[in-house]
Amino acid sequence: MSPVHKIALIQLHPKPLSPAENFAKTEVFIRNAAREGCHLAALPEYHLTSWVPDEPKFKESCVESATYLKRYQKLAQELNICIVPSTIIELEGDSLHNIAYFIGSDGEVLGRYQKKNLWHPERRHLVSSAHQPHVAFDTPLGRVGLLICWDLAFPEAFRELISDGAQIICIPTFWSMKDVTEEGYALNPDGEALFLNTTVVSRAFENTCAVVFVNAGGPLEKGENTSFAGLSQVTVPHIGSLGKMGRAEGVSIVELDMNVLEIAESNYKVRGDLKSEGWHYAYTQMRNGVKL
Repeated sequence: MSPVHKIALIQLHPKPLSPAENFAKTEVFIRNAAREGCHLAALPEYHLTSWVPDEPKFKESCVESATYLKRYQKLAQELNICIVPSTIIELEGDSLHNIAYFIGSDGEVLGRYQKKNLWHPERRHLVSSAHQPHVAFDTPLGRVGLLICWDLAFPEAFRELISDGAQIICIPTFWSMKDVTEEGYALNPDGEALFLNTTVVSRAFENTCAVVFVNAGGPLEKGENTSFAGLSQVTVPHIGSLGKMGRAEGVSIVELDMNVLEIAESNYKVRGDLKSEGWHYAYTQMRNGVKL
């Protein structure tokens, strides 16, 4: 029988330039998730610092936030829970790298990914992983891949992870309802919610995988009256969205039945086609000239 994984989506509202305060809040959420029997707790992009790159103390805050990885490792081991403490901005020389991690329930780092597809305003501040391949890795939940925020818009990223055997793809995100121009927003004020809700479901269907989408939320006291998009959810083929949240900070606990993915693959045979000899999109399953 296929396992059922209990996943906590922690839709945090990160306070800018406050790693200690944000970590203290996430620790409470993760401890509560562990008490609920969750196997995985996932956090949004920029959850320790928020995204305020033009603030004078932003780099200093990023340096501080990088020290929290070991604290998350210790917490995962103590609570016997996997954690996606993503993302953490790391300073290498003068360059900022936006990094997602997957920590196993024994406290070991099982996966690390540097954001590849940078949102346009980020490109002045961050360095992309560029031509480094998307790589899946083994975890207690099965084979997992990591993507970050705007990567969601690129099906090629998902295909590369699926070709490498990923069953679950975690996507920490910092996505707002007003990330578009005034012209784009005027066409549909709910356009970004439409983008997110349709795309995360589509990616699950077209790849016979589960998508663990965790976005930043707005202040709890503002409820839905916020520009933060939120909408954290787990998506799977056949069913669609599970545990979808609104826009405010909070936690949603979702039960992910891995049997759903087996049923989907038996129907759609996406992975089978990708592995087949002579597959006509063979470039999607090549790495360094070698077939995966």
